[in-house]
Amino acid sequence: MSTDTAVTITIPPVNPLSSQNSAILDDLIAALPDGQPEEVCIGLHWTAVVVQVENQKRCGLAATLGGEHDHKKPDVPLAGSLESLDSARLADLSRSASPTLVSVGMATINALLPRQPERWVEQNAEQLIAEHGAGKPVALVGHFPFVDRLRDRVGELTVLELNPKPGDLPVSEAGRVIPEARVVALTGMSLLNRTLEGLLSLCAPDALVILLGPSVPLHDCLFDRGVDVLCGSVVTEIDQVLSAVRQGANFHQVHQAGVRLVTIARTGAAQ
Repeated sequence: MSTDTAVTITIPPVNPLSSQNSAILDDLIAALPDGQPEEVCIGLHWTAVVVQVENQKRCGLAATLGGEHDHKKPDVPLAGSLESLDSARLADLSRSASPTLVSVGMATINALLPRQPERWVEQNAEQLIAEHGAGKPVALVGHFPFVDRLRDRVGELTVLELNPKPGDLPVSEAGRVIPEARVVALTGMSLLNRTLEGLLSLCAPDALVILLGPSVPLHDCLFDRGVDVLCGSVVTEIDQVLSAVRQGANFHQVHQAGVRLVTIARTGAAQ
């Protein structure tokens, strides 16, 4: 005769730095419907989470954050048990002390968030920045692939990077650069690495603020925090995207596998 054994899963503690993004994460998590996690896939560059929610199978993406690869401490403390968590606990991993679990939590949020396809516009972020940055100072937080093409299309382009490339400035210059910019494009990675709220606080009231990248949650609560335009991603071909993520695909490859790039804007914001 068999008996069921209760399994206790311990969630890693919340990172104290998460307080920097606590308001945004609170808003996002409060907006989530209940769902049933089906699959968690942590790839070399991207993390994907598949859920059943609102009678649909959906997949959310987030950039994979790596740990320090300490052989004594696993990068994914809950490896093997993640899919047994309910959707609320999986989403709450966005507050984890484990960088990789933060990625799992954000991918879960992106899978669960209510969708508004009637508001999605397939608008090129590079073109959007170029149009509104013509003759104006533009600040990019993150070295996006279109940086070189954009330089001659805006008044003055400053790129702030955690790991600066030639021509970039370190992010420590954000307090000087961002308040002077009339267009500010922030990488969605800033939500994962807990710098978004601090960066938003530096933006001038009249600046056009764009949050850009596949990790970006497409939800109006970010408009209440100072963002004007959200440029994110929607997975359209789940099986193909999961296969690409598992095999270490970069975003160009994941995009080709079945991801749609979409934009939504705050009511009244320029598009």
